[in-house]
Amino acid sequence: MLSVIFNTNRDPLKVLCLGAHCDDIEIGCGGTLLRLIAEHHRVEVMWVVFCSNDIRAAEARNAAHSFLNGAVKQTVTIKDQRDGFLPYYAVDVKEFFEELKNKFSPDLIFTHYRDDRHQDHRLISDLTWNTWRDHVILEYEIPKYDGDLGSPNFFVSLSESLCSKKAELVFECFPSQKSKHWFQPETFLSLARIRGIESCAPESYAEGFYARKIVT
Repeated sequence: MLSVIFNTNRDPLKVLCLGAHCDDIEIGCGGTLLRLIAEHHRVEVMWVVFCSNDIRAAEARNAAHSFLNGAVKQTVTIKDQRDGFLPYYAVDVKEFFEELKNKFSPDLIFTHYRDDRHQDHRLISDLTWNTWRDHVILEYEIPKYDGDLGSPNFFVSLSESLCSKKAELVFECFPSQKSKHWFQPETFLSLARIRGIESCAPESYAEGFYARKIVT
């Protein structure tokens, strides 16, 4: 349970979600966010996406508001860096992280898996750890062509209905991605089913994360 690593009675619970691309947060930790908002009476979310264009930014805002429905406060920032080139804007991204650190002190941070093969993902993960050293950080995973899925050590169990809601929202909120062969609800359900097997989840589904340092 998430309550093992932070005080779920804290009011409000402040969550920071960081994603390189417009659908990363939803794919990586969307189910966990839906569960957190359903189970915790006051959740504040700072949601930041770094790479987008006009079409994808509109989709991302719609998706963020759909996933964060029920949060007492949501701040959604969609930046416009070029997809695939994020490391070449590293100074600007680093400066934004420093500004964000002074604006928002989260109880929980979701970011990319450090060993992800996508260069944009790795930069966001590295800067997360550089910037926040006294926080609970969970690294999420993104299924893709690179075949870089690892072995998560932290799991959040999801009900079948919640997992299905996540998969449907991701698929419906990002119509620009539907031409991609992997972008199907079955992809997200399949990975959640595997993580559910690995964690013996009560309703067979789970999201997996990498928790490198947890201090209680």
